[in-house]
Amino acid sequence: MSIEVENISKIYGKQKALDQISFSVSKGEIVGFLGPNGAGKSTLMKILTTYIKATEGLAKVDGHDVENYKKEVQSTIGYLPEHNPLYLDMFVREYLDFNARIYNTPQSRINEVIDLTGLTPESHKKIGQLSKGYRQRVGLANALLHNPSVLILDEPTTGLDPNQLVDIRHLIKTIGQDKTVFLSTHIMQEVEAICDRVIIINKGQIVADKKLKDLRDDKEQTVIVEFDYRVEDAFLLKLPHAKTVKNTHDFSYEITFSTGEDMRSHVFDFAHDNQLKILQLNQKNASLESLFRELTS
Repeated sequence: MSIEVENISKIYGKQKALDQISFSVSKGEIVGFLGPNGAGKSTLMKILTTYIKATEGLAKVDGHDVENYKKEVQSTIGYLPEHNPLYLDMFVREYLDFNARIYNTPQSRINEVIDLTGLTPESHKKIGQLSKGYRQRVGLANALLHNPSVLILDEPTTGLDPNQLVDIRHLIKTIGQDKTVFLSTHIMQEVEAICDRVIIINKGQIVADKKLKDLRDDKEQTVIVEFDYRVEDAFLLKLPHAKTVKNTHDFSYEITFSTGEDMRSHVFDFAHDNQLKILQLNQKNASLESLFRELTS
């Protein structure tokens, strides 16, 4: 196992931030750690990365106990914390070179991570001159410098605009092809876009641990569609298996279907037959959203 957590608890004064947490992550998995703000996500991340100690319990990364083998764990993990700490007055290459020397990593690795994270066009600039999206790329490049087998990412897309979101999500998905990724977020769409599995935490306890494919197999789905002009709800309810229709904004609709079949092709055919243009067409995992609401409300 890449990550093993057994009965981990963390207490701050009278507050129990984590309460007997247990789970494991296999090599090559991309796991989303999902929960509302204050649920205990960042606390567990800090324990796994040896920044803080658990009050009780056992955690291992790549077989190394995080409390007794800190250096071995740190060499195995690439960590991007929620508030990405960067030296804004340093140039991108200068910053990566500085960290490469700490890790005793070959200089050739700097060019590799710059290329991997798409930093090449900005690599000659000072970090303080970069957009939020490119600063996140610098953080990811730094986390990848020593070629870790496990990546731990705490809220990696917070504050990004829609274009930056897509870029960073694609980058994480690509990196996850040959590394274990443990991704903390409170954004469900993040999990759907990136992860193979979701662990939901609430008030310091795990309340769900499921494969995404199992959730997608549920007999309900929501399709998000945007047309080029308004369509009456009653008209959309004539689609096969249509259960509810919600006009979310202007010409955008969320259509819930009571079937496991992918209904996007039916929506596309509907638009074609009625001379409508589709500006956006996505599938939303209604099961994950419903599960999250049910378990964390």
